[in-house]
Amino acid sequence: MNANLSIDAHLTVQLIESYLKKLVETEKSNGLLLGLSGGIDSSVLLTIAVRAVGKENVHASFLYDRDSEKGSEAKARIMAQWLDIRLDIADISPAMKSKNIYSPLIMKLVPYSALFNRMIQHSYRFINGEVPFKTSLKIGSRVGEGSWIKCLMYKFIICHIDRGFSERHIHRRELLNKKAIEENLSLIGAANRSEFEIGWFVKDGVDDLPVQPMTGLYKTQVWQLASHLELPDEIQKQLASPDMMFGITDEFGIGHNYRQLDIILDMMEREETDEEMINHGISRADIEDVRELKKYSEWKRNSLHETSPVQGGVDGNVRLPNRAPS
Repeated sequence: MNANLSIDAHLTVQLIESYLKKLVETEKSNGLLLGLSGGIDSSVLLTIAVRAVGKENVHASFLYDRDSEKGSEAKARIMAQWLDIRLDIADISPAMKSKNIYSPLIMKLVPYSALFNRMIQHSYRFINGEVPFKTSLKIGSRVGEGSWIKCLMYKFIICHIDRGFSERHIHRRELLNKKAIEENLSLIGAANRSEFEIGWFVKDGVDDLPVQPMTGLYKTQVWQLASHLELPDEIQKQLASPDMMFGITDEFGIGHNYRQLDIILDMMEREETDEEMINHGISRADIEDVRELKKYSEWKRNSLHETSPVQGGVDGNVRLPNRAPS
């Protein structure tokens, strides 16, 4: 299963740089602000931001809590040092504690074992036939929880994890918004197209900001930018994480690896039939699952967003070359 999702990385960086420069000029702000998680997306955007308006005009905040991935702060510091910018670090654990995020029994256990956390997710998927993430999308879209056992598992286990994930990202957005207003900064987010199309983000959270310059790029295309920009190896080689549970990666939570997901999304945009996609080595089950993730996540995409300056889709302005998968 191969697909050509290549973009013109040089042009892509130029277009995002121009967009960010214009944003600062239009808003008459003192610079750019973004939340730096240490992940690939925010690291790429931070690098382009520094290129666009200069390191003295870029502000980065690392907002961690008790359940943040252990190496996230180190990666955020690597990026700040590499770009020679100041990194503001704050612990949001007290705020999460005040919201009783850590009170449920399951939340008392998740910080201690990656194996335990993966076992929870595996068990849920084995019993209910879908990842917890998909169930949360169904509940948000008012489709319902399904069987009694799914309802029970979701109520006593998954909903607490899901709520904690959401509260963290919403609180981070609130803090960043406050800082942006107080210091007259233009707040930007680093969400990508892959996550946006299937709803792998928190509604009204830090990845649902009005200005998201990279929502036109698939995750695999963001990786191309990371390589082009020659980001530190520790950043480029890391596994994408939602900062939700120790040991749970994006791909584990979504139920698909990004390369497969991007190919399916791209072929769906081309309006390829299921049979054509199957002929390219994609299973019918994967096709249907991605289709349902797109459908059940529609409610998450109704916030107002500025149009991304770069589009890596089929007829996108940075897609190179623009031909069907082979």
